[in-house]
Amino acid sequence: MRPMKVLCAAVLAASLFIAGCAVPTRVPTANQSEISLWRGRLAVRVESDQPQSLAAGFELTGNALAGELILYTPLGTTAAALSWSSHTALMRANGDVRHFDSLDALIKQALGTEIPVVALFAWLAGDHMAAEGWTADLSQHANGRITARRTTPAPLAELRLVLEP
Repeated sequence: MRPMKVLCAAVLAASLFIAGCAVPTRVPTANQSEISLWRGRLAVRVESDQPQSLAAGFELTGNALAGELILYTPLGTTAAALSWSSHTALMRANGDVRHFDSLDALIKQALGTEIPVVALFAWLAGDHMAAEGWTADLSQHANGRITARRTTPAPLAELRLVLEP
């Protein structure tokens, strides 16, 4: 009977440890707001006259006000590094640096469509924040999967995220 209790305790401890590993890293900043770190894979599909799709590994840090998104090729090299703050939005790719007027313009250039960045950070945190024209499916959030679809305005778009534990 005693070995069974030890085994159950070990399984419970291992489960809690593994579940704890899936939580995004939170780093306090000088103003005590939290900055999160997410890693995984993303896929974006835009159903326009000329359908577009993008699949990449990613690392996302920060929040909707200031952050960085690094996109990786299947071989693990950096395809693009996007960064933004209240006064800048830029993309580094292939040795070039491009400046954008807004975060929305930067994201649209990099991913092929606009993404509701404020809502995206909420979805990553497991919050069902509404975003005009978008529907987020967080039913698999505990498994590290998020899907969001834009129905309006056209063209239809879909964002899929698979987070690393």
